[in-house]
Amino acid sequence: MIQETIVITQNSSGKAHIAPMGVHVISRDGVYATSQSGTGVAISRDGVYAASQPGADTAPSESQDEFIILPFRPSTTLNNLLESKSAVINYCDDVRVFAGCLAGRRDWPLKSAEKINGQVLDCALAHTEVELTHFEDDETRPKLFCKAVHTVNHSPFRGFNRAQYSVLEAAILISRLDRLPLEKIQAEIDYLRIGLEKTAGNRELEAWSWLMTIIENHTENRQESAAVKTEIRP
Repeated sequence: MIQETIVITQNSSGKAHIAPMGVHVISRDGVYATSQSGTGVAISRDGVYAASQPGADTAPSESQDEFIILPFRPSTTLNNLLESKSAVINYCDDVRVFAGCLAGRRDWPLKSAEKINGQVLDCALAHTEVELTHFEDDETRPKLFCKAVHTVNHSPFRGFNRAQYSVLEAAILISRLDRLPLEKIQAEIDYLRIGLEKTAGNRELEAWSWLMTIIENHTENRQESAAVKTEIRP
């Protein structure tokens, strides 16, 4: 399965890079695993959760998670992971982090990882520290296979929220503004807005406003470009 996470990598100088990313979770036998919502800890093959209590850690075991991270080329995440051979996967319900990264707001509080040389999102419900095991190159999206070396639960997952889903889906759509028709994106945004307006709290409304600003700026730039092309026609 694919989990929407915040992946934090860092370069040799210790500068952290925060990126929203869909990460593939796989079990030890290569079969995609399901996970406990909000923790990112996969169900082991016998169906028992490998999750720990908040604040406790999960030691590597037969059922320990493995992940595939697929950053685009070129990207800072790809460069950092290949250089450091490690990353932190953060499970977070504050959708402002997802939206903020798209809007250029990446200055989120961090703390040091416990087992690897890395950084953890301070607001994460849980995090997994991973190490790169092998790499499959691709001209567009290389596959970076990682193993979990340490997992910690920090806070309980308090349930699903439609507004959070709306922000996540909108963020994914907006990350593809250069690949999808604007009309399709706008139609889906209009539908997502229904759930947002019914269930959002202040954090979700703030995140949504950042994303809508991106769309507005993109639309204005496209209109201006079209106007320039019209003016220079012979």
